[in-house]
Amino acid sequence: MKFTQIRNATLLIEFAGKKLLVDPMLADKGTYPGFEGTPNSHLNNPLVDLPCPIEALLDVDAVIVTHTHPDHWDEVAKQVIPKDMLIFAQHQADADVIGQSGFSDIRVLANRTDYDGISLSITNGQHGSDEVMAVIGERMGEVSGVVLAHPDEPTLYIAGDTVWNPFVQSSIEQFQPEIIVLNSGDAQVTGLGPIIMNKEDVLTVYEAAPNATIIASHMEAVNHAVLTREALRQYLADNQAMDRVLIPEDGECYLFAH
Repeated sequence: MKFTQIRNATLLIEFAGKKLLVDPMLADKGTYPGFEGTPNSHLNNPLVDLPCPIEALLDVDAVIVTHTHPDHWDEVAKQVIPKDMLIFAQHQADADVIGQSGFSDIRVLANRTDYDGISLSITNGQHGSDEVMAVIGERMGEVSGVVLAHPDEPTLYIAGDTVWNPFVQSSIEQFQPEIIVLNSGDAQVTGLGPIIMNKEDVLTVYEAAPNATIIASHMEAVNHAVLTREALRQYLADNQAMDRVLIPEDGECYLFAH
């Protein structure tokens, strides 16, 4: 398996002979206004450029969209990804949204979806605490993660836009992943707190999955993600928890063997 951190939650995964693009946000730096009601909303998104030519991200076999928020499925992705590309969506509502942009080959993820010998299993998440969801749950919407499994590859769990909660704990217990990707940037809604994992959540996952390597993604690329790589690195070091956590720069890649 080859993992490449592209930018934000956008990943390039080479797994069992397939190249998969996850949560494509493909616009140039500064294309979109910041998210209203969040920290640093005066900053335009994305905050940084793509680390590679966009063409390199289109040479894939399929795209996985964990949910259709614009920092995971943006207007440029809708325009430049070939309309006959295989797109995996979390549920029929998102499949319908994706189809409205002209895509013709959309599959809804299930508890187990077979893709040329790769098992893709959808997992649940929650885009904020119970308190966040009680106030702005409709805005946050439904989110998901996905587990990729194959006999020749390490099991990979991409948790998606979620905070630590029983959904994540259950997924770790059920699938026993060897690699876990966490959206770790501590994205915030002003006055309500985190809507993805913060540094404490990353440490909790580290402790809950003692045999897994953890990769911190979704960092330093959108206005409301307030946790820096350096701050996460320092916190984990202070808690003697850096031995199994990778905090990639944009464009950095890792190879993993089963």
